[in-house]
Amino acid sequence: MVWWQLILTGAIALLAGVALGFFIARKYMMDYLKKNPPINEQMLRMMMMQMGMKPSQKKINQMMGMMKKQMDTK
Repeated sequence: MVWWQLILTGAIALLAGVALGFFIARKYMMDYLKKNPPINEQMLRMMMMQMGMKPSQKKINQMMGMMKKQMDTK
């Protein structure tokens, strides 16, 4: 093989690998989020009730705000 053919083959293989990896990772994350949805207000309310707390809307809004703020910093 000539050196330019080797470089061209490597570049094509690299591009195909990146594209394939992107679509596999995207599919995996979509399936994961379907099985494990992010927490919402209703789930937070249920968790607080299970811990023996009486959830007020103000507390729930504060907790959701803290969680969103934490997710934004990561």
